[in-house]
Amino acid sequence: MRLSIRHTTHYRFTEPVAHGLQRLRLTPKATQGQQILEWEMTYEGAKLELEYDDQNFNHTSLVSVLPGTQEVVVHCEGLVDTEDNAGVIGQHSGHLPLWSFLNQTKRTKPGQKMRSLIAAVRRSDGNTLAMLHDLCSSILSEVTYKTGTTSVHTTAEEAVADGMGVCQDHAHIFIGAARALEVPARYVSGYLMMDDRVDQEATHAWAEAHVEGLGWVGFDVSNGISPDARYVRVATGRDYGEAAPVTGISYGAAEEDLHVALAVEQRTADQ
Repeated sequence: MRLSIRHTTHYRFTEPVAHGLQRLRLTPKATQGQQILEWEMTYEGAKLELEYDDQNFNHTSLVSVLPGTQEVVVHCEGLVDTEDNAGVIGQHSGHLPLWSFLNQTKRTKPGQKMRSLIAAVRRSDGNTLAMLHDLCSSILSEVTYKTGTTSVHTTAEEAVADGMGVCQDHAHIFIGAARALEVPARYVSGYLMMDDRVDQEATHAWAEAHVEGLGWVGFDVSNGISPDARYVRVATGRDYGEAAPVTGISYGAAEEDLHVALAVEQRTADQ
């Protein structure tokens, strides 16, 4: 499937910025089942300082905010060819060893509520894949998808306790539970083309677990499926913090407003 993506992030600050740096993980990965045909990033109110691949092989752009700027616009546009591999990404790559994805982070660490959820997951006689699908179903039944109930700082344990969350929370709960079950797991940020629209509400998040014999396999808890050709992987990490699309610091102004516009649509091969 050929997907056309247009993604614009617009910051407005209350006062002119004296100094600011933004770390952008907005370039899709070239991985199994995903080929980047075109990708361009442009900036208003900022300039590119350097580009590098981080420890998770996320292509990262470091941009500086121009002094005196009150608005910054980052625009990404490109074409990506994708395949439906039932969520299977394959062998591990990156600078981090596989065992590092067994370590809990502040966002994923289970508490009492998560431990109860984990205890109820069927072990399926050593069938890891079946166990992880059962975990997905358990999470979705316990934590209802509802926007506006959590933030980027919400932990997996807090989302389970509240019984509500969004894709980021579902991913963190899955990751924390999988790690507790001794399965390496990681966070994925990216794009999902919803079938009924071109303009998407936001970027998407899901999880991947490392299954013996298959390698990394994706699980989109919020939609109850493994990622298919409608998904574009952009960044991965041990939790949201390592895969966040935009992070940064600024001096001389408080951030006042952030607006994101995202369009994902299918194109034919000759377009």
